[in-house]
Amino acid sequence: MAALGGGIAAFVLGLIGIILWWPAFLTMITGCIPIMLLLGGSLAVYLGLEELKDKKTAEPLADSKEDLKEEVETLKKELDDIKKNKETDSDEEKES
Repeated sequence: MAALGGGIAAFVLGLIGIILWWPAFLTMITGCIPIMLLLGGSLAVYLGLEELKDKKTAEPLADSKEDLKEEVETLKKELDDIKKNKETDSDEEKES
């Protein structure tokens, strides 16, 4: 309940302050706009460059999809061969 009362009081005081100091408020806003544009623009440029770097590093992986599929198939075959060898080895040990 105290937070509600404090919030209402802060809102009313802020509204009164904007009304009383309107010219100063406008001056502050006009001074902040160029700074906000500079910061926002530099952030957008930075994020754009990072996205380009990510795309550049992702392209070689996209080209090698077929190579990766072939490698997975060969590894599956090798694993099956190893399993078969273990089965035959265990069968031979049981017989002896």
